[in-house]
Amino acid sequence: MDASINALRDRRDPGLRRDDETRDGGDHAAALRFITCGSVDDGKSTLIGRLLVDSRAVLQDQLASVSRSGETDLALLTDGLSAEREQGITIDVAYRYFATPARKFIIGDAPGHEQYTRNMVTAASSADAAVVLVDATKLKWQNPVLELLPQTRRHTLLCNLLRVPAIVFAVNKLDAVEDATVAFTNIRAALQKFTEAAGIHARAVVPISALKGHNVVEAKAGWCGYRGPALLALLEQLDVTPAETTEAFAFPVQWVEKFSSSSDTSQGRRVFWGRVATGSVQPGQEVTVLPGGQMAKVAQVLDHARQPASVAARHSAGIVLDREVDVSRGDWLLAPDAFAASREVSATIAWLDDEPLVAGRAYWALHGHRWVKAKVKRIVHSLDVNTLAERDADRIEANGIGHVELALQEPLATLPYARSRALGALVLVDTASHKTAGAVLVR
Repeated sequence: MDASINALRDRRDPGLRRDDETRDGGDHAAALRFITCGSVDDGKSTLIGRLLVDSRAVLQDQLASVSRSGETDLALLTDGLSAEREQGITIDVAYRYFATPARKFIIGDAPGHEQYTRNMVTAASSADAAVVLVDATKLKWQNPVLELLPQTRRHTLLCNLLRVPAIVFAVNKLDAVEDATVAFTNIRAALQKFTEAAGIHARAVVPISALKGHNVVEAKAGWCGYRGPALLALLEQLDVTPAETTEAFAFPVQWVEKFSSSSDTSQGRRVFWGRVATGSVQPGQEVTVLPGGQMAKVAQVLDHARQPASVAARHSAGIVLDREVDVSRGDWLLAPDAFAASREVSATIAWLDDEPLVAGRAYWALHGHRWVKAKVKRIVHSLDVNTLAERDADRIEANGIGHVELALQEPLATLPYARSRALGALVLVDTASHKTAGAVLVR
């Protein structure tokens, strides 16, 4: 595979990441990973700039470098590519880090343009929360039954499909409309109507001005009739995504250490490194290898610091087996009889390629670190993002969402995505161009 494929792989699953960045979830003490998304020019980059500035995470020389004609352009704090600065749009996902006395944050600034939906999906797939921005100035805010922008609806649906646990709507640029209270009331009603119809639970709808800072870090009491907390205070109380420790053990092999430098711990055998996807692993438990089918026992488990330990989901591990078996990068170590590997997959798909998805096409499918050929057997239906209706279709256009059936060349051990983010997600890649073609969520 070429460099673009490797980059996709590494961004989707960074592999041997420091464990202090991926602490077990279920609390709001660990770092919260959230993204900003929505339509083009809704103010996503400006919002992140405001969070960084008002939380004092930006140095004075950085502020000076993004000043134009004596005014600070907050969006330039995240728009790092030259093309982004020239065009005034976000193209790639930019990650920024900051902290408050309450917690640490990792922010992903996702593009709003339809052409870069694949980048937004990449960011959302590992997010604990999503802040969906809505630009009040682009809507007919005087209308009590106004229509939301298609990209706002699409990004919200994608976040829900990708099981982002918390979705918060931030209605932006209310300082630029004549009657901010009426605008916020009508837009909030439209958002509630949309989320109820789609079966999406939104944590909150917050009126903000990213440019002026209203309700971003400091609450502007009573503004727009809203008396809840500021956006940052809401984010400080959200839980991180819990690790999938209750599922059976599953481990995608990322790297095989053939000649260990610490033979005293590995006993001279190969060490299989990766990150535990689900469950946990400790010495003595039995595992089976997919696709080989061999059985073995775990002789040693090493943590990220190469110390003997039991390791749970979301943490890096090195596994030494009690006997030599054929295991390579891309193979899976699984709890015996816990997964039914199959060559047939029914899935929801977010189509990201410019070329439409049609039945009969073959792609590369990436599951963990394993590549297999996948053929589109049938397109069951496509989803109308405006009406949320499922329609019969013979193709899915770029940025569309639908239900498909895939036939795999080799069996994979998957779980429904609603049950496991780690085992229920695949990426489809075009076999000729090596472009990311679709995000697959097992039904």
